[in-house]
Parts: sequence; C-alpha cells; structure tokens
Amino acid sequence: MAQNARIAAVLGPTNTGKTTYAIERMLAHRTGIIGLPLRLLAREVYDKIVELRGPSVVALVTGEERIVPDRAQYWVCTVEAMPEGMGCDFLAVDEIQLCADPERGHVFTDRLLRARGLHETLFLGSDSMRGPIAQLVPGVEFIRRERMSQLTYTGSRKTSRMKPRSAIVGFSVEDVYAIAELLRRQKGGAAVVMGALSPRTRNAQVALYQNGDVDYLVATDAIGMGLNLDINHVAFSSLTKFDGRRMRFLMPNELAQIAGRAGRGMSDGTFGVTGEAPPLDDEVARAIMDHRFAPVRKLNWRNAALQFGSVEALIYSLEKAPDHELLMKSRDADDLMALKALNQVAEIRARASDGPSVKLLWDVCRIPDFRGISHAEHAAMLEDIYAFLHEKGRVPNDWLAQRIQRIDRTDGDIDTLSKRLAFIRTWTYVAQRSGWVDDESHWRGETRAVEDRLSDALHERLTQRFVDRRTSVLLRRLKQKEALLAEVNDQGEVTVEGEFVGRLEGFRFRQDKDASGQEAKTLRQASMQALAPHFNLRADRFYNAPDTEIDFTEQGGLMWGTEAVGKLVPGPEPLKPQVEAFVDEEAGSDVAQKVQRRLQHFIDRKIAALFEPLLALGRDEELTGLARGFAFRMVESLGIIPRAAVADEVKALDQDARGALRKHGIRFGQFTIFMPLLLKPAPTRLRLVLWSLANGLDVFPEAPPPGLVTVPTDTHAPEGYDTMSGYRVAGERAIRIDMLERLADLLRAEDSRGGFEAKPDMLSITGMTLEQFADLMQGLGYNAEKGEREKVKPIAAEEAPAEAAEAEVAEAPAEAEAAAPEEAPQEEAKPEEVAAPEAVAAPEAAESQPAEGEPEIEVFYTFTWGRRSQGPRNRGKGRGQPDRGQAKPGGKPRGKGKPRDGKPRGGPKGAKSFEARPPKKDKPIDPDNPFAAALMGLKDKS
Repeated sequence: MAQNARIAAVLGPTNTGKTTYAIERMLAHRTGIIGLPLRLLAREVYDKIVELRGPSVVALVTGEERIVPDRAQYWVCTVEAMPEGMGCDFLAVDEIQLCADPERGHVFTDRLLRARGLHETLFLGSDSMRGPIAQLVPGVEFIRRERMSQLTYTGSRKTSRMKPRSAIVGFSVEDVYAIAELLRRQKGGAAVVMGALSPRTRNAQVALYQNGDVDYLVATDAIGMGLNLDINHVAFSSLTKFDGRRMRFLMPNELAQIAGRAGRGMSDGTFGVTGEAPPLDDEVARAIMDHRFAPVRKLNWRNAALQFGSVEALIYSLEKAPDHELLMKSRDADDLMALKALNQVAEIRARASDGPSVKLLWDVCRIPDFRGISHAEHAAMLEDIYAFLHEKGRVPNDWLAQRIQRIDRTDGDIDTLSKRLAFIRTWTYVAQRSGWVDDESHWRGETRAVEDRLSDALHERLTQRFVDRRTSVLLRRLKQKEALLAEVNDQGEVTVEGEFVGRLEGFRFRQDKDASGQEAKTLRQASMQALAPHFNLRADRFYNAPDTEIDFTEQGGLMWGTEAVGKLVPGPEPLKPQVEAFVDEEAGSDVAQKVQRRLQHFIDRKIAALFEPLLALGRDEELTGLARGFAFRMVESLGIIPRAAVADEVKALDQDARGALRKHGIRFGQFTIFMPLLLKPAPTRLRLVLWSLANGLDVFPEAPPPGLVTVPTDTHAPEGYDTMSGYRVAGERAIRIDMLERLADLLRAEDSRGGFEAKPDMLSITGMTLEQFADLMQGLGYNAEKGEREKVKPIAAEEAPAEAAEAEVAEAPAEAEAAAPEEAPQEEAKPEEVAAPEAVAAPEAAESQPAEGEPEIEVFYTFTWGRRSQGPRNRGKGRGQPDRGQAKPGGKPRGKGKPRDGKPRGGPKGAKSFEARPPKKDKPIDPDNPFAAALMGLKDKS
C-alpha cells in the first residue's frame, strides 16, 4: 500500500448512495476490487459496471460464478471470494457492519483488518461501526452520508389492504410462500425474492415487480443488503427470526437495514408491520426513522494466520482467541465443524499427513453447505471429494457427471426445484476451483447450464403459483390508464390483453369462476371497461338481426341464437306481454334500451303473425252486440273456450251473430269453441307461454308434442292447461279438441241409450286401442260395459249381398243429414294424426290362443250415456260430459234412439230401414257470401 494511500469509512443509513459512490471511485482508478455481502448484489453491481466499461475488463467471482476475462481490471466479488494479494489500486468492502454477524462476521472483520487497496480503500456501512473502525484502522477518514429521503413509520396494516409497490418481509420460506399466496388471491400476485434463489431466478422475479406485472414483493431479509428496488412501503410480517441456532428478536439496526429499502432516491418511504407481527415500540420506530442505533461493541474474529503442519495444528490456529478487546472469537463455522468431523475419519487422518495435504483438506472443508441437509451427510460428501483430489488430483469426470445428471431435471414443485438448485450450487463451487476438475471451462458451462434451466423452471413455478398473470396484466394497464384491448370469439369467450376473463352471454358478462374476492372485482372492472365498445357493437348487430335469429322458450325466455337476452313479463293484456332485457348495468342505458326495443318488436310481430285470426276478430268493427262481446271473450281466452264455460252466451247468439263469428274461423263445437288455425304447434306453444304469464305461474307447462291426437293426462298440470294446449281431458288421456269434435259427430249418430259399440272410424280418429277408447269414452261421460263373445268370421266380399252394400251407401248421406251439426264436420285428419293401422285394426283378443277346434273369443265394449263421476278423469268444471246435444240437464245426447214400441229400428235380423223426417228449415242466406248469391240465382232459375 502506498504511503499516501487513502482509507475511508463511508457510513450512513440506507438510500444514501454509498455503493454508487464506491463504484464511481473504483472506476476512477486503473484497477479495483469490491466485496459485496450477497451473490445477488454482486451480480447487480457487475451488470452495472459492465454497462459502463464493457464485459472485457470486468470480472465476477463468487462461490458459484467465475467470469474472469483476460484483461480484467475491475473485480466484483462476494466478500468470501475476494482474492488476496492482487495489489489493486482500489478496494472496497460493502455492508461492513456484518463484522458483528455470528456466522459470517469473521470474514468481514478479516477484510477490515487486512484488505487494502494500493491507493484507496473504502469501507461502506452503518454509523454503528464508527467506533470499532476508528480503533482498529489507524488513519481512517470518516465520510457521513445522509439519507436522500424520509422514512416514516405507519403502524400496523392488514396484508389485504397493503398499498401497491410494497414489500412484505418474512423470515422463513413458509412465511414467504403463505404471504405470496394470499397476495395472489387478493392482489393478483407477488414476486418472491430469497437469498437462496439463483441470480437468474431472482432477476426474473425482480423483473416482474420492476416492470409492474405485480405490485407486491415478498422477500426474506435478503432485500436489506443493498438490492435497489422501487419500493414505497416495507412491512414486517414477523419481528423474530431463526439465526441458525435459536429464535431471537431482530435488533433495531437490523430492522432499519430492511426498512430502509423503502423509498429510493428522493422518494420518501414508509415502513410498518402486518399479519401477526406486533406493532413496534415507539422508541424502536423513532430510532429507525432517525437512524440512531447503539454502536457495535464487539466484532467476530477468526485467526487468519493458519498453521497447516497437521490437522490438529490447523484446528488449534482456527480456534485461537483474539488479542484485542473489540474482537471476540467467532463461533464454530460450517467449515471448522466439517474439519473436525473429517479429522475423526482414520483414512482422512492418514491422507492429511503433510502441509499440502492439510491445506487441500482445509480447502475442501470450505465448500459451503448449500444443501443444508445435515452436517454428517455434508461431511461424507467432502470425504469423497478429498479422497479423489488427494489420490488422483482431480474429481473424476464420470463421478461428477453422474451427480450433475441426477440434478438436471426441471420437473417437480417449488421445493423440489429449490433443493436441486442448492445441490447444483455445490458442484458449481467445485467446478470453479482451479485444478479440481480436468476441463474447468466445460464443467463450469455444464453446471451453469443446469443452474439456468433449474432457475428458469423455478421462476416459472413461482410465477404460476404466486402470480395471477391475468389480473396483474389488467391491473398494470388500468394503472397506466391505457385502453384495454378486449376480444370476443365465436364461442363468446372474452379475452382482455390476451388473458381469458370470462364469457359474454348475450349482453351479460359471465366472469371466470376461478376468480374471487378482490381479484374478481379487479377482473370485472377491467373486463367491463374493455367490453364497453363490444356491447355497443353487439347491440347494433342485434337490433338489425332478422326475427329468424330470435326465439322464445317455453319458459318465457328470449333467445338470440343460443344466448339468453331477455324474458317475457306480464303486460296489460295476455296478447300484449312486455319484455325485460338481460343487459349488464355497465353496458349503459343506451344498449339496454336498444335491446329492449328489439325484443319488444320481435314478440309483437310474433304474436301478430301467429294470432292474426284472433287479432282480426278483436279489430272487427262490424261485430256488434252479443257477437262483439263474444269476440272479446274469445280474445281474452286466446282463441279457445270450453263450451260449458259460455253455454249461456252461446245460446243467446242468434244465427246472424254466429255466422259473423264463423267468418273469422270460429268453430262452435259440441265440447269446445275454438279457432282451428290456432291449434297448430306454433300458436299453441306461444299461447301456453302467454297464458302462463297472465296467470303468474312460476313454472310454465310445456306444449304437447306436435301431431298427436291424444296425450297422457297430466294430473299435476295447472287448471286450464289442457284447454290452452288444445286438448280435453277424457280419462287417462286427453284428446285434441278438433278430433274430439269429429268423434262427437260420429257419436251423435249412435244409440247412446240402447248402447252401441265402437266403430273402426272412431278408433281411427282417436288412434287408440279398444281398451284406451273405452277409457276415453268413460272420461267423456259414457258407461263402458265390457263383454266377450265368439268371434264371427267376416263374410268374404264376393259373398256379401249386393243389397246390403247398396243400403250402406244410401244410408250414409241420409244419416249425415239427419244428424247434421250446426256446421260441417272438420276435414279428415292428416295421416300423421291417425294411429297406425295395426293399432286401429287389432281387436282386444283373448289372453291366450284358443285350442284347435274351440271358438275364438273377442272382447267388446257396449257404450251407453251416463253421468256418473269418473274421478280424476273429469277434473274441472265442464269436464267429463258432453256440452251440447242434450235435451236438458241429465238427458242423453241427441241421436238415434229406440222407437216408442221399444223395438229396434231396422226390422228383423237387424236389417236397416229408412224413414222420412220433416225437412230441415233452410238457413237464411248471407247476401254478402258470393257462394250464397250464386245459389240463390240457381233457385230462381229453377
């Protein structure tokens, strides 16, 4: 060291720019070396100097890294890895207050006492080191640096209420992970920084925080050692830590070292506590804010003048006591404990028999216990390495490759990858030592590659577990007040800035179910902001969509394709329902009104199209008096009224009124008054929805399947359902009202008092078996008497008397005329409405086939009119009995009966006879009917 060499101690609190000052001073010299407390901080300073001077003149030396270019001028090292005797112009040691650290203090004390630059030496650290430095370093110059910003204590605050750009400090891996998981759920995530992380993983995690991907950092006390981050607030989750031997409270100066990371440059910072940590005492908080701490009174020391004559001599020299009152012997470090353990092995004692062998043993014992498994296991590994080095001078390539290969795997969770990183650090350290392996550059590259792969995998796992990238991206964009880019694909999946956030169903946003709490609120805020233009565009597209893209459900929902966009609600009249649009409030009133108008237009047009005959009936101004009143009754009943419910009104209608109503398609049936056009499936489906709305039903009954003449009776259906669905309950099944009227026309021609059997036409119309038809007839008010008889083989067609055939042909029009109802029977049923021929023609046969020669038995039913109750078959008013054709209540339906003498008509053997009836009174001819006018013309000519 030159005679006029400068030795200075740059002391002060954190955020005073001490490290930056040392870098500037080093670069002012031709050569220099700086020792830093952490590998992470060494990498940060190395990168900064490389930016200023280039990589060709800057070296990085740590326990696991060694980058030494040929023209290296500036050396950046960890304090333990600082080379001795280099003769650099400048030397600096950062965080010199670590001389008081129980584990590493002796290394810093050794640098304080023995490390010097040829022209300038700087010791950087806390004011608490002023006294010891003044006593131990003659001629030292003190430089006091003030903090560039204020540090304020804010007390206790919940983690969930932590402000952005905060660092939460934990003192165990478990605490760090728990806090990070909490922040992921509530704040979108956090970066994780621990001393055990590799520089590559640490830098990647810090980048998440520095870039704004996350606003929170969870760290151990590793951040207290000079890591420069944009932190506004530091919160302690605990005030105790395990120092390797016991749990103890942190000293005020230790808390200050960590809390001082808050605030950077001229920006003020705050600190406090969170979680289960108790509030700081007022004196401690004030001491941290004012940077006033008790001076360091003792420095840990270990003898540097080692004796390598024997292992015992080496141990003795390492345990030598200091001779200065400020120094105290440090506790046994890991390297000394390993040396003592190996000295118990006979083979090691035999090998370490001379100075070089003892020196080699000591170098092996200084391999750090990165794995931290147990002292015994660590000693066993050192024993193998020492044996190889002592016997072969090298660690065998295959042995080293085998161990590295075991570690070179990127599967597993965070803990597994962290352990592998700790293992690879051991072999990285071995590869860095000169002369320990055959090809140093190869093995350094191998171990570095494995460490990089493990570091990347660990960063990925940490990010997956503790960062909700979706929420963090949205938070960052919201904070930057940038327009968020939202996209909606064909499946309705919504992505904001490429992150899936939920689905857009119609005009309602369905958020991803994985989100909860604050995360869910943040997601919705960002999503709705980004979806605002999409709502307007979608509303325009919906407003211009054709009616074919919109439909209603049987429960009153309104669909746009497969998406629910609204529902029907009761209106002032059954045929004038209102709509309620399903639109998120955030979409705006304009979108909601546009969607509602379009839906109202749709349902109004749908009703106008499907109920056009009924609406025309209500608008007919020519209807007057009773006819007009009956028309309003039909409109209110949606085109279908049981005749029993309006029997008096129907009787009061004269022929003119009925004719006027028939012009609108109203049919006055025996059981029901209805409009046949409204029995089609589409009007029926809508009618049931409108009827359910008007009656305030919670669950709307569904329409029967189209094309069926009869359906099973639903005993749980609400009152009036069968009528609105176009059916009438009759026994176990309900029959469609138009087909029931056709059946009534056939029944009118039968002798209902004397009894009659079912005709094939009756079975054909209903599509039922004989047994089902009997149940139907009982539901209509008839008695069904079951019987059996010998089956008569039908007479072949060629054997049938011609007279009988002619009589059948002649009888049909006569009977039709005699039993003509108020209007012509409805057209024949469509093929799909009639049961299959097999069902119609198959009679009810005996349960078993008759033996050969025995007569074949058939089942038949005789039907007579009766008024006895049929239980559940006759639910409701007017159900279970005919509504017209009765002479008086309790009488039989009109039709053929027995003559007064009691003998059946038709002569002997049932032959049919014909008799004249009084001519029917001609109905008045409607002058407005063109066909009637033509008929009158023909009569005049005749």
